[in-house]
Amino acid sequence: MLSATIGNIVTFPTKEFGKLVLMSNFIAWPLTYWLMNQWLENFAYRIDVGVASFLLSSAVALAIALITMSYQAIKAATANPVER
Repeated sequence: MLSATIGNIVTFPTKEFGKLVLMSNFIAWPLTYWLMNQWLENFAYRIDVGVASFLLSSAVALAIALITMSYQAIKAATANPVER
């Protein structure tokens, strides 16, 4: 039998796309931290940028990406190739 299961079809692209989302977050964090500190220095009542905001935004971005990729992969895996 030369076929993949629906789980295999869903897991592979979702995992690969999740890696790309995490890598992009880790690349963007230092630049964003520096830009936010530069911008916030101009205000009289300055706040500190914490790690929690970066972690929360990364978790939301990863969740949205995984849900979207899983949905599309399941839709493609369960489609009948004869019908379109």
